Amino acid sequence: MDRIIKGVMKYRRCHRDGMVKQFQQVKDHPEPKAVFFTCMDSRMIPTRFTETNVGDMFVVRNAGNIVPHCNHFIDELTMCEPAALELGCVVNDIRHVIVCGHSDCKAMNLLYALRDETFSSQFNRRMSPLRAWLCAHASSTLSKFQQLEITSFHEPLLFQAETPMRRFVAYIDPEDKFAIEDKLSQINCLQQLQNIASYGFLKRRLETHDLHLHALWFDIYTGDIYYFSRANKRFVDINDLTETPLLKEIKEYYS
Repeated sequence: MDRIIKGVMKYRRCHRDGMVKQFQQVKDHPEPKAVFFTCMDSRMIPTRFTETNVGDMFVVRNAGNIVPHCNHFIDELTMCEPAALELGCVVNDIRHVIVCGHSDCKAMNLLYALRDETFSSQFNRRMSPLRAWLCAHASSTLSKFQQLEITSFHEPLLFQAETPMRRFVAYIDPEDKFAIEDKLSQINCLQQLQNIASYGFLKRRLETHDLHLHALWFDIYTGDIYYFSRANKRFVDINDLTETPLLKEIKEYYS
């Protein structure tokens, strides 16, 4: 708290006046452009690495950047994540939903460890909300991972996107650059797009291509950010060489 209080004082001295001006500019007419789901990991600062500002995005954070599938609920109004989707995409008419995972994700590291039945059996889910959360809402990610593991990560995975007819194929880390847990994290990122598309209150907008789903992945050790390219069937590093082709792909795919 000592560090936080000192940080507040520095904000008052250095940044408050500028932020108040920004708040006043968007106060009555904020126009956020994206709902951004990401992990609660302290190393993830999405507004910094996307260079977004006041009023630009709704940011939703949890352990593992997970959006539970609608089948987990008796109805669709029982958890934060679907409520955030409704607030962003229905109430505020936002057209882009982004899921952003990252390397060395502690939630994904634990999910990977839970593959081991001996390890998993040592813990009572009632005593661990984190394990209960992962077992309930990340089992589909783990199933996809195990499916890929059988093929030694050489075969692609199939995901359902905005509609049943708009599926996409994904090769996960074909160059074998990342740790095994990071491969799981990338799969998890893509699985959330399928989960988001399960909600009935988004169906019409998804079917009319008025709502678009994207996946990003952040390497916390290099600072590189990857966009999942449906044309390339893989996560592509966003850099000077790929920026124009990626923007062209996004424009064509979502037009």
